[in-house]
Order: sequence, then structure tokens, then C-alpha cells
Amino acid sequence: MPISAATPALLVLADGTSYCGWSFGATGTAIGEVVFNTAITGYQEVATDPSYSGQIVTFTYPELGNTGVNPLDEESAYPHIRGAIARNISRRPSNWRSTQSLPDYFKEHNILGIYGIDTRSLTRKLRSAGAMNGAISTEILDTTELLEIVQSAPSMAGLNLVKEVTTPKVYEWSEPTNTHWEFGSPVEATTDASLTVVAIDFGIKRNILRRLASYGCRVIVVPADTPPEEILQHNPDGIFLSNGPGDPATVSEGIATTKALLASNKPIFGICMGHQILGQSLGAQTFKLKFGHRGLNHPAGLEQQVEITSQNHGFAIDPDSLDAEVEITHLNLNDRTVAGLRHKSLPLFSVQYHPEASPGPHDADYLFEQFVKLMREPR
Repeated sequence: MPISAATPALLVLADGTSYCGWSFGATGTAIGEVVFNTAITGYQEVATDPSYSGQIVTFTYPELGNTGVNPLDEESAYPHIRGAIARNISRRPSNWRSTQSLPDYFKEHNILGIYGIDTRSLTRKLRSAGAMNGAISTEILDTTELLEIVQSAPSMAGLNLVKEVTTPKVYEWSEPTNTHWEFGSPVEATTDASLTVVAIDFGIKRNILRRLASYGCRVIVVPADTPPEEILQHNPDGIFLSNGPGDPATVSEGIATTKALLASNKPIFGICMGHQILGQSLGAQTFKLKFGHRGLNHPAGLEQQVEITSQNHGFAIDPDSLDAEVEITHLNLNDRTVAGLRHKSLPLFSVQYHPEASPGPHDADYLFEQFVKLMREPR
């Protein structure tokens, strides 16, 4: 599309910084926390990851939409990002799996996008000043007027978004990973589904469910506010705490439920938000990171063992608040924040990254096998 035919769009940050560009996707106004993701692939998985609910994502790779979109790469039923920011976009995707262009997909799902701005400048701004609220608009092109709207929006700190993305009802998941195009050493799903996992949905990604199914688990997904008594009625061999959006300290029901489940001595595995909730149930505290970790090549490890990981989070566990019975298993090697925990005597562990990939490397897939081994030990 020639620029002369494009719809003007305006991006305004809470500190008054503004960028003029062009619209792709839907039109209107979108408000959210502006963050950046450094991955060069996986924009559809990012857009449909419920953990990005409430956020406007800056994609640092210079062109977005090259491979289009397709149903198999959706991490949930629809996009959860509030908006997207790109340097350039492709309206004519080239990929054998593509079924739709990214601009058409965003328009269908009412997601606003802005392109034609200097995303390097914007990323440097967010790194120096920190993630902050912002807005994209095609209908309000006056900076002062849009800034007033941005500054009246609530901060991500103190915001509970889990209730907006969790499942409204219990369901079972049985689909394993598609081994034709994912994971070099495929794990064959067992047919007897001998292990039952209850996954508490704080904003769960489909590929987490696929990996659990691929390791032979019968997966029962329950809403985030499910009482511990109802969870235990499913007689689970293990309990999984999912990823999710917002401030983990506000998810009081999830923290209380997890705390109650500790007494069951069931193995518990947490990812991302689940990691933070498990940590808080054990007495730890969380804090907001300046600009968060969002990308596919974050090194994490401890004692000379390093994994390249996919990360997406804006909060972290305070290491000084950890109980003596909880040990750190992984650190983010970029800034030394806590990236993994385990309990010294109870079958509990968690990581502040995404071992299920989609998108991202598969270095940490062994963690699902570790969870399965913990569940099989008492059997």
C-alpha cells in the first residue's frame, strides 16, 4: 500500500513522547503498557499469548508480517495484545503455512497497529525510562489530547488481569505437539494418559498444554479462582501453575490456592506467572522490572550450565525475600534476576521463562520431563 493511501496514526507515551506513523489493522484508539520484544520470529505467538494482555508491543525486528498468520501458531483463541508497533509491515506474506496477512488478521480481531516509526529510538526510550503506558490512535491525532487519556490509565503495577484471560469453565486438553515441525527429538504421547495434571489457568499458552500432553499427561484445565478442594477432587498426580498477565502480587486467590495445595504434597510446576505465584505462596515477594524481559535469546543458568530461553515478563521475585527452604536454580544471566526456584524438601519447582517455546529455543524442554518424573516417584 502506498503511503499516500495509508491512514495516519499517532503513538503517545505517558512521558509526552510522541511518534507519527501509519495505521495497519484496526482503527480507533488503544491504550496499554508499551513494552518491547527483541525476537526476530514469532509475532503471531506473541500477539496471541495471554501474558501480553494489557500491553502494546514494540517489535524490534525491522519488518513484521513476512510469514503471515495461520491457525496452528495461535497460542490462544484470539490476540490479547492491545496494539502493535513496527518499523515496516508486509501485506503480502510468503510462507506455505500462511492463511492470512497480519494486517488483515489484526483488523479481523480489532487490534490496532502503527508502523513507519523509528522503533530503535522507541526501544532506547523504554530501556532508559522504563516501560510505561501509551496509546495508539487513528482518531485522536492531537498529542495533548491523547496524552491526557494515557495519563489517566491505570499502571500495570497493581493490576490484576488474570480474571480477563482465564478460562470460564473446566476443560480437558489432549492434543500433543505437532512433531512434524516442532522439537527435533519428538516425545511420543502415551496412549493411557496415566498421569493426571490439573493446570490452573492464569492465562495459559496452548503449547504448554501440548507439551504436557506429549509427555503422556491427561490435562485438566481449571479457572484461576478454582478452590483447592475442587482441584484435589480431580485426584491429580501433579499441579501446573500457568503463565499470565498483570501484577502477580494482585492474584490473591491464586496465591491462597497454591499455598493451600502445598499441604497436599503433590508435585507443583510453575512457569512465568506460575513461578511468581509459587514463590509468593512460599513467602517471597515480587517487584516490577524497569522494562522487563521479552525475547527469545535470554541466557539463564547456574554453575556453568546455561540455557537459551524464551522470556516474557515484567515482574520478578525478590531473592532477599526467599525462605531458607527455597533455593535458586537459575538466574537470568543478563541482570542476575531470579529465573528458577525449587524447594529443598517438597516436590515444587518453577522457572521465570518459557520452556515450551513457541516461539523460542527448546533448550529447557527437559523441565516437563522433570515434572513427569516427580509425579511418577510416589506411584
